[in-house]
Amino acid sequence: MRKTLEALNALEAEGVIRRYAIGGAAAAVFYMEPFLTYDLDVFVSLPPGEGGIFSLAAIYQAARRLGFSEEGEHIVIEGVPVQFLPAYNALLEEALDQAREISYEVVITRVFRPEHLIAIMLQTNRDKDRQRLAAFRREAVWDQVYLEKVLRQHGLYERWSEWTR
Repeated sequence: MRKTLEALNALEAEGVIRRYAIGGAAAAVFYMEPFLTYDLDVFVSLPPGEGGIFSLAAIYQAARRLGFSEEGEHIVIEGVPVQFLPAYNALLEEALDQAREISYEVVITRVFRPEHLIAIMLQTNRDKDRQRLAAFRREAVWDQVYLEKVLRQHGLYERWSEWTR
């Protein structure tokens, strides 16, 4: 994982991506007991391409140049399948902007805050997110005031209220 994070930092330093942060199940592991996840979800802010359109093409080109292989929607970086996902809505943009810097095996990386992970799980509302959210509520620690602010700002407070009844 350390080498994967180093590669992500190199892509950011080269300007291939503006900013990245780990989200999804891999990010949840930083706040609760580990569970099985297949890949590393990396949310990115991209520089605009031709005509102002955002594209993952530059990431795939850089990955090929660095010798990383592709498997479906994943780029395999040092053995870790990485799925690059653009921050496609206001919640994800905020989560990316407010991500926590952490050190993982002496490599600095960014991980979504637990409050944003909760909000994203509520927003996507898939079966696996509802299961993960139940576990997250039992095990993780978060700032309740900050969480409520995020949920209200993104229209998710009522859904959270239903969950916590």
